Amino acid sequence: MLPLLKIGNLSLKNHLIMAPMAGITNPPFRLIAKRLGAGLVVTEMVSAVGLSRNHEKTLRYLKGDPEEKPLSVQIFGAEPQIMAIAAETAIERGADMVDINMGCPARKVVKNGSGGGLLRNPAAVQKMVTAVRKACTVPLTVKIRAGWSAGEANFREIAGIIADCGADAVTVHPRFVNQGFSGHADWRIIKEIKEKLSIPVIGNGDVFKPELALQMRAETGCDGVMIGRGALGNPWIFRQILDLEKGLEAHPPELSERKEVILSHFTHLSQIIGEDRASKLMRGQLLWYTKGLPHSSRFRGAFTGIRDVHTMMATLGRYFETLMENQENVRR
Repeated sequence: MLPLLKIGNLSLKNHLIMAPMAGITNPPFRLIAKRLGAGLVVTEMVSAVGLSRNHEKTLRYLKGDPEEKPLSVQIFGAEPQIMAIAAETAIERGADMVDINMGCPARKVVKNGSGGGLLRNPAAVQKMVTAVRKACTVPLTVKIRAGWSAGEANFREIAGIIADCGADAVTVHPRFVNQGFSGHADWRIIKEIKEKLSIPVIGNGDVFKPELALQMRAETGCDGVMIGRGALGNPWIFRQILDLEKGLEAHPPELSERKEVILSHFTHLSQIIGEDRASKLMRGQLLWYTKGLPHSSRFRGAFTGIRDVHTMMATLGRYFETLMENQENVRR
């Protein structure tokens, strides 16, 4: 039987988590990840200031589909009391879990002392987690990095503070904030934190292939695996990991399933934000969905210049029809 992951009083169906990603983990993508095996999905990073002021645009990030649940809402901010209010708002709007972002490396986030900027101030981390924990009636998690830089590698201290202040789990992306996404994730840091804490530790970073999820768990002992960029264009990675853990082969999706998921993604996104905005967002998604497929570079080159939604879908349909015809001819 596959291992479950329990965070606070919430039991997940498995230990695989879809990472929060700005502009990516909207309801359509989260729902796809959930259907393909993710035990937990997380919203895009949501501004605590926006939630505390009930900004309509910010509140939209909290909307989801019942099928996604349980749903974790990730919030970011620099003021403990505002973060506490944001957590309460998220819970009122249906969040099953709240996650505090202490790892985002974006300049506009860290310059205000939010995200990864918090790691430079352990006292601020303590005040933040304490305030949100007091207000949070659902499981509370915190996502961190290894520290601000190699010279400020304070992950041991930060992880200890987070656990002592009552968080139910910590997610560790073992890069430094000033690295962004360059270099390699040092999984030894995940292992060290896991050995230090009694609460669940979720590993994150550089799981681009299904077998790497198993490798991360074996090397670090982490309780869960969070996957971000490895799921871009390949949400099937969750199903593949689960298959490997069952002793089965990790098969890639059939072309027909890939096409069906892309169309479902676009259709659902269009219903939420309208066809024009959805078509712009889907251009980037299609680059990932078709990466590695035959003649994909030619298709992507033609696709980027298309502005009409119907032409876009027709072009996509012809591309996959050609791929499936060629595949059938090879089988004959």
